[in-house]
Amino acid sequence: MLDATGIDLGTLILRVMVGVTMIAHGYNHIWGGGKIEGTAGWFASLGMKPGKLHAWLASIMELACGVMLIVGLANPLAAAGVVGVMFVAFWINHRPNGFFIFRPGEGYEYVLNLMAAGLALGAIGPGEWSLDKVIGLDTSGLVPFAITVVAGLGGAIMLLVVFWRPDPPAAEEAA
Repeated sequence: MLDATGIDLGTLILRVMVGVTMIAHGYNHIWGGGKIEGTAGWFASLGMKPGKLHAWLASIMELACGVMLIVGLANPLAAAGVVGVMFVAFWINHRPNGFFIFRPGEGYEYVLNLMAAGLALGAIGPGEWSLDKVIGLDTSGLVPFAITVVAGLGGAIMLLVVFWRPDPPAAEEAA
């Protein structure tokens, strides 16, 4: 028999850890390293143009969805934000580098696991210890999962189709 307390505890741990990770990403993109200007330049170099717009969109999405996951609010949308941001990161930056994160250019194992965690949270919901539960929202099951998939993957794919314009590969010099 399933232990509901154990499931709720596991769900809370997953929500909080993914949420904290997303907040750390958003914080670092805005205030860490090269700040938002550096993030914008990096995004533009990856083909996300205009870079500044996408740096702000990704950073705000990471901060907002991180907080929403931690408190368990609008779970399918919070999980969709994780899925969408991580899919874009996977597609434009990590995919060509192979699986392992330690490979040159960083592989995709990290973003793939965050994307999987977002999808899992979209399916299982935030658990009993969440604001969704407090306000009476049923945010677990196939319909919330479908919202997570459509909003997360669908939104990411639409964003890539409209805004991703990578520079063409440099032509190799003739010998």
